[in-house]
Order: sequence, then structure tokens, then C-alpha cells
Amino acid sequence: MATTHAMRTRTEHVFGPTTEGIKTKSSHEKSHSTVREEKTRALTADGFTTKSRLKNSKVVQPPSARAFKERPAEPTNFRKCYERGDFPIALEHDTKGNKIAWKVEIEKLDYHHYLPLFFEGLSETSHPYEFFARQGVHDMLEHGGKKILPVIPQLIIPIKKALNTRNAKVICTSLKALQHLVVAADLVGEALVPYYRQILPILNLFKNKNLNSGDGIDYSQQRRENVGDLIQETLEGFERRGGADAFINIKYMVPTYESCMLN
Repeated sequence: MATTHAMRTRTEHVFGPTTEGIKTKSSHEKSHSTVREEKTRALTADGFTTKSRLKNSKVVQPPSARAFKERPAEPTNFRKCYERGDFPIALEHDTKGNKIAWKVEIEKLDYHHYLPLFFEGLSETSHPYEFFARQGVHDMLEHGGKKILPVIPQLIIPIKKALNTRNAKVICTSLKALQHLVVAADLVGEALVPYYRQILPILNLFKNKNLNSGDGIDYSQQRRENVGDLIQETLEGFERRGGADAFINIKYMVPTYESCMLN
């Protein structure tokens, strides 16, 4: 035993530590590196906190708010009514494309019942619901006359829901419907002013957001599908038709908007 211990000591002196010594040293190095890694992880901090002011702290980015992320649309009553056959409409094909064939005179429709349903359908993105809702809104606004103004309060929630989907196509469709709405009958523009707080936040969010880039912008402008341009047109229409209080209320909700009438 003494001879073996002496040989091991002599071997370590000549050739360095034995395998057991190396293993022990290696485990100590690992434990030290683990401590250093834990200290490094511990130095990450959120912005504007006391910890973030430490010398070796690393400030992590806040989570994305995803303000422009699309929201899934809720199932609409428009779709349910269409599938039940509640609407007096059918799809008609002609040389110019598809259009709605109304089974009754549009002027005789109950606008308090049908117009809010068609506006709710603006949130739809699949065929044929999207087509019938979009075309139905424009047909009813074209022939509604004095029936439109009393229905304005019922249209606000469907319009707000459509805009809140943050879907570029739905937003464009809704903006075109709003542009038609303000010119469809007298005093409609003024009647919309109290509802700017519900309608305009999404317009303010997307006002400078051109969702197309490169050559795509030119094509989108030809089809009137550029969100930023449509928002500008819509706000100008609101100002022209909204009366004396329109501009100041638009400016409150969309601070970057400049008057199209004062300049």
C-alpha cells in the first residue's frame, strides 16, 4: 500500500495530476462557470427599473404590442341571415361582372332591420358573404334617401367591429362604405360627429401605414385599396360634410390630420 501511494505521488510529480485530480479540477471549473452564467442571466432587466441602472445590466426589449396584428372577426348575424335565406337577394351575372338581384324594391326595405345587418357583413372576408355585404351596403345607400339618417346610431357598432379586425381588405371596404354613407343623405355627416371617438382610433392608427410597398403601391392606388390614401379621403369627406364642429373633433382623434378646407 505504501509502495503504491509512493508510486502515485512520484507519477503525479513527474507527469502531472492523476485522472482523479483532473476530474476534481474540472468539476470545480464547471461550478464556477455555472455561477458566472447565473450572474449573467440575473443581470437582464426591464427598462426604467432600478435594476436596469446597474453597470453590467442588459435591458431587454418590451413585448410587442402588435397594434397592427389582424384580429379574427366574430361570426356575423349577416352570415346567419344569409344562410337562412332571410335576405331578398340573389347573385346575378352579366357582362360587367356579378351584381345583386333584389327580389323587392330597395326603397321599400325596412332600413332599420336590413342596413345594420349589411354593415355588419363588412367584416366578412369569404365569398359570397363579402360580396353581398359590400354590394348590398352600396345599393341600399344609393336608394335609401331619408331612410338612412335615422339608422345612423345602429351602424356605429358594426362599423367599429369591421375596422377593429385590422384586416387591410376589410378596412378598405369599410372606408369606402363610410365615404358613400356621408354623401348618401343630408345631415348624415353631422350625425356621425358624436361617434368619431368610436370610429376614428383605427383610422389614426393606420393613417400613415401603407400596407403595400414597391410597385404594389401604384396598383393599389388604381384600385383604391391603399389604406393610407383611403383614410385621408374619408377624413376629408367627414370634414366637408360634418359641419362646423367636424374638424376640431377629427383633429382631437387624429392629431396629424390637417384641414382640407382651411388650407
